[in-house]
Amino acid sequence: MTAAQTSPKAPSVSPVDRGALAKQIADLALLRGQFTLRSGRTSKYYLDKYLFSTRPEVLGPLAQLFAQRLHALQSRTGRSITRLAGAELGGIPLVTAASLATGLPCLFVRNAKKDYGTAKQLEGRLDKGDVVVLLEDVATTAGQALEAVQVLRSLGAEVLGVIATIDRQEGAQANMAAAGVPFEALFTKSDLGIDE
Repeated sequence: MTAAQTSPKAPSVSPVDRGALAKQIADLALLRGQFTLRSGRTSKYYLDKYLFSTRPEVLGPLAQLFAQRLHALQSRTGRSITRLAGAELGGIPLVTAASLATGLPCLFVRNAKKDYGTAKQLEGRLDKGDVVVLLEDVATTAGQALEAVQVLRSLGAEVLGVIATIDRQEGAQANMAAAGVPFEALFTKSDLGIDE
């Protein structure tokens, strides 16, 4: 394995204006109305991840912020991160951008095993004992992240933590802690100026 595969590259030196990026994400992705969330809860707002995760001018700075968080996580824990993972479908562009920014290989976790070809639930190479960080899009209760963590663990990964792009502050942190998985987010709904 090369050094680039076992440790994230140093974060980019160009600063990211977090406040401006938070405003840009909110301007692009915040929808108001009545919505049913993946958790089954209803909400008066929805963050449409595809409205920001498909935009290169947002993905670039997000990749830098993920790289900074990954570098800090590695420094804090003393563990070398060997892979990044993202859950289908919203996590795929985020983990791909972060992979490009860090030089770390990435994994794609499907919601279910495919019923054709290799019949895998995980795409990409995972070696038993790999230290993996899962990158998430928008976390409410962290249900999808917890499912992805279970898949990764069942295949021999050590999950060092989960980093969400946005935490809606509705239980994700507590649910991840209950599962023994460190959780953090680049932004909270408060950072985006969202109040219900």
